[in-house]
Amino acid sequence: MKILYIAELVGKAGVFTFKKALPELKSRYKWDFLIVNANGATGGNGLGRSHAAYIHKLGANVITLGDCCFYKKDLTENLDKIRFVLRPENLNPESPGFGSFIYKAGNTGEKIAALTLMGQNGFNRLHANNPFSILPSLLERLRKQTPYIIIDFHAQASAEKKTLFYAADGLCSAVIGSHTRVQTADETILPGGTAVISDAGRTGSFQSVGGCDIHSRIKEYLTGIPDWTKDAWDELEVQGVYLDIGKDGKATSIERVRIGVTKQINDQEDETTSASC
Repeated sequence: MKILYIAELVGKAGVFTFKKALPELKSRYKWDFLIVNANGATGGNGLGRSHAAYIHKLGANVITLGDCCFYKKDLTENLDKIRFVLRPENLNPESPGFGSFIYKAGNTGEKIAALTLMGQNGFNRLHANNPFSILPSLLERLRKQTPYIIIDFHAQASAEKKTLFYAADGLCSAVIGSHTRVQTADETILPGGTAVISDAGRTGSFQSVGGCDIHSRIKEYLTGIPDWTKDAWDELEVQGVYLDIGKDGKATSIERVRIGVTKQINDQEDETTSASC
């Protein structure tokens, strides 16, 4: 089973970059299942319903979210009906939507489980339950249905990520870190066969602060007034990881993905299309 994970789309630039990079991604990587993290796709934080539909139409089998999962009301009101969008599994049971789901992968028709978990350190607006407490029973339930299990672990602290990696080793195929929007160089396969990386990065502007406009971020630190609304468009790049999983559900390889995208004048129409979502 070959899986491509696209790191967090940030703003209109992130959605645009993902779309423009698809032809090259398809020529380089032959995936059976495509996961796209879109926690910051709409306005730099959260995911709107139209953007969710657009990203799914572009080919994402599943879209993962994290701490911004409920920021956009139009999506939140429909999460119970949209199975290709996952919010963190370790939220309270009353939370709308799905935290894990079993999908069919590409042309193979094989089952694959995708889920997202959220860390407990550093989040102020949304608080999750302990991911370590639910992990054993959750993975045991999913392994009864498929050996292919991919976790998107949305967390701030690298120590929390590393600890969960080892807690999950041998129980799932991969744990992919997200949230910090900076691609790390620690991809590896643990002794039990689980592929891990602390953060897969981001998709959008590389010359930015987490995909957002540099000057607006500097101003926030000077004034204390947050502003995530200004997109950055310099040095567009898709980041992520490419996984190869054996039939036993254990990873055989993990490869970091980085593909630059050139934005030209004749791309204006495409930019307008993605911006309208």
